[in-house]
Amino acid sequence: MNIRILSLALTLSLILTGCSGGTQALKAAQSPPSVTPLADPDLDLAAADFGLELLRQTRLAGENTLLSPLSVLLCLSMAANGASGETLTQFEALLTGTGGRDALNANCAALLADYAALNGGTQLSIADSLWLDARAQAEDVFVGRCTDPYQAGIFAADFTAPSTLSQVNAWVEQHTGGHIKQALSQLDPDTVLALVNAVYFEGKWEKEFDPSDTRSAQPFYREDGTQGQVDLMSNGGRTERVLHADGVRGVLLPYQDGRLALMALLPEEGISLADCLERLDGAGLQTLITGAAERHLVLLLPKFTAYWQGTLVGPLQAMGLTRAFAPALADFSAMGTDQGGRPLYLSTVVHGAGIELDEQGTRAFSFTFGGINTISAPAPDDILTFDRPFVYAIVDLERCIPLFLGTFETSEP
Repeated sequence: MNIRILSLALTLSLILTGCSGGTQALKAAQSPPSVTPLADPDLDLAAADFGLELLRQTRLAGENTLLSPLSVLLCLSMAANGASGETLTQFEALLTGTGGRDALNANCAALLADYAALNGGTQLSIADSLWLDARAQAEDVFVGRCTDPYQAGIFAADFTAPSTLSQVNAWVEQHTGGHIKQALSQLDPDTVLALVNAVYFEGKWEKEFDPSDTRSAQPFYREDGTQGQVDLMSNGGRTERVLHADGVRGVLLPYQDGRLALMALLPEEGISLADCLERLDGAGLQTLITGAAERHLVLLLPKFTAYWQGTLVGPLQAMGLTRAFAPALADFSAMGTDQGGRPLYLSTVVHGAGIELDEQGTRAFSFTFGGINTISAPAPDDILTFDRPFVYAIVDLERCIPLFLGTFETSEP
């Protein structure tokens, strides 16, 4: 297992070179009490609920969608460390259900510790960073809450300079194995602080597929009645961990580390993908994973690549996180202000995620960018053939949390 959870010291020697103007020496944060990693099953369940609802809110019918709920969770959890009042209440409701910020930080720290201890041939790299403009006056406690449980690297940045866009994109590219090269097309010059997460996963199947058994150019039946083509990998007929619930069948394909697995869920005939997603929540996901039973079958699964990128502002607002995005209502007083003492609000959340799935294993990668702006004025033997739209995820078999979660609905890129 090769996991890199990166933590960069608060010194100018580690600030990215080439920042033009506006950079400043970063003062050492007065760290809050160190967070002890503590897994909380209720927060794991809330994390799974969050990921599934985010997929429902983000998905467009007929199009492939892919998210990393883990990446978004970590980015928003860091943002929650700067929230106060009703804004914090909304973050806690969204990310924890009935839990609080301290428990959220401890649970996230436990997740990172768990993944650092993975064995086998899996590579999982999780990196967090905090980018501070000279116009930002970040509270020491907020910075400490990001650097302790999340081990976030700290960078000085000038969001009015074109070079900062290149630096943020280079950071994302580095921490996604080179797969996401131009994460952002532009930066808002009014941004004074940014929170960025990147996740890179590469896992080999516990039981690989034989490339000679892959069936090329097989039909794939879309929900709108049209037809495309996919290459279907075949397991040749063997024992797999099969899933079954009302209206859905599926399979768990473990990776060599034994902890993570690909989950693929196929709605029964006559049940739409939207109906399948509506029926699925965190508890249902947990029941499916823990109820997996070994069964001999022929499995035919598409070999595919997919990438999705977009804004999550609308989906997150629909999920109840409204005040954070409203300049007149956001309360990030625990995060700080700009140099003029004006308050801050969450201006954007951009997310991108990709996956490459073949006979040897899976590569998946993602980033989440949260931009914080100044408030300048008041103011989302059976045969099991996946030949129609289905849901898939990379899941934690012990804590039942989806690291990546998507729908495959069309063979067109």
